[in-house]
Amino acid sequence: MSKKDDILNSAITLFADRGFQDASMAEVARLAGVSGATVFYHFKSKEALFLTALETVKDGIIQEFDAYLEQHEFDSGIDLVEGVISFYLYLAGSMEAWFLLLHSHYPYKLALVNSECRSHLESIYNSLVDVFERAVALGRKDGSIRALDTRKTALVLFSMVDGVVRFKIYNLYDTGALFNDLLGSCRKILKYDR
Repeated sequence: MSKKDDILNSAITLFADRGFQDASMAEVARLAGVSGATVFYHFKSKEALFLTALETVKDGIIQEFDAYLEQHEFDSGIDLVEGVISFYLYLAGSMEAWFLLLHSHYPYKLALVNSECRSHLESIYNSLVDVFERAVALGRKDGSIRALDTRKTALVLFSMVDGVVRFKIYNLYDTGALFNDLLGSCRKILKYDR
């Protein structure tokens, strides 16, 4: 791994753990095992470092989902929805710093005044909702999901799942205890009434 990658990984960890305001460039340098000058050589400011860290998280989440979908086959759209939910929860647990960074307040505050930050956030969430929408569309096509507006349904499903992730990230509730109920609720939304 390059020094720049070490700096980025250290920054993601610090920004996720302490937030933007309380993480310093000196701490990033110390954690990365480089000098402060090296950090500033690669990143002109703390905000530039933050934006690159957010972009790294965005690319990582998208790559992880692309790899997951390429490596798995699903019998139906409803199976794909359940797979996507399971993988999203898995990813949030295994890449906790990414999701702590993504769910912190600062990116949304910065996005109000910084178009690059807003673009990264939009890309992350649109990519994730697109995965859910793809699953709903497949389910509508194969008959495993009733006729619903695919985009709106994808947004509702993603919101439910991301809400559970927020519980997990902030240690507010044992999300493992919610898993079966979450899947059951999603099935009720998607399936035909019988």
